[in-house]
Amino acid sequence: MIEKNKLVVGTSGYSFTDWVGEFYPAGTKRDQMFAHYVEHFSAVELNFTYYRLPTARTLAAMAEKSPENFGFWVKANQATTHKRDRSVAEKFLAGLEPLAGAGKLLGVLLQFPQSFHRTIENRKYLAAAFDDLSGPRSTPLAVEFRHHSWADAATVEGLRQRNVTLVVPDAPAIEALYHSPPVLTTATGYFRLHSRNADNWYAGGADRYDYDYSDAELTDLARQWSELADRMDRLFGFFNNCHHAQAARNAESFRAIVDRLAGDE
Repeated sequence: MIEKNKLVVGTSGYSFTDWVGEFYPAGTKRDQMFAHYVEHFSAVELNFTYYRLPTARTLAAMAEKSPENFGFWVKANQATTHKRDRSVAEKFLAGLEPLAGAGKLLGVLLQFPQSFHRTIENRKYLAAAFDDLSGPRSTPLAVEFRHHSWADAATVEGLRQRNVTLVVPDAPAIEALYHSPPVLTTATGYFRLHSRNADNWYAGGADRYDYDYSDAELTDLARQWSELADRMDRLFGFFNNCHHAQAARNAESFRAIVDRLAGDE
């Protein structure tokens, strides 16, 4: 089974007004949310960096406000992953320096859209983006694909050769989407839970991620990843079903389920 000290769970973002009264105490203001979040989780995916480039000032403040052993996966900016613009990489990495310097930068997450198919051109672009974002510090990288064409043994082998972690997404059973059983391309396991509601996937906005995972679904997921437990140094699980704090509740439930399964051995 997954060892407790290897599992790190959290959510994809933390600053959501509809979490107030459901996960955050009633009356919690935006500038108070992070302080509450770190009481429950030891890592977070920073998603605001997808929409705007991070600044050293902002991330220095987050490093200062987080506990000593807290870590950040930072989502690559949309210019890199969605607009095929490599020019922002240097500025993006510069913004991460305070996290890296504090030893709290877990890595950079590159999440590509469904329109990013496995073609020769896109494989070349992917390699270039990896080179851009690894930077002089050899920053750990993880990549999530959305299009099913990347579900190929050559993808897994290529990522292993480059020491890039493959993200295994949990998404609806839609043929065009990327799906994979738990797999490792580095010593790091990484999964992101989005939704299993096919009807809402193309609805747009927050409706896409409006899904509450059952304990049975989370237990099955824990058992699947447990098959790789001996080969993992760490397993990151981030919940992106952020509608009305479902992500936070599911993340805490998953952690409890893993603990229970380990105790049953």
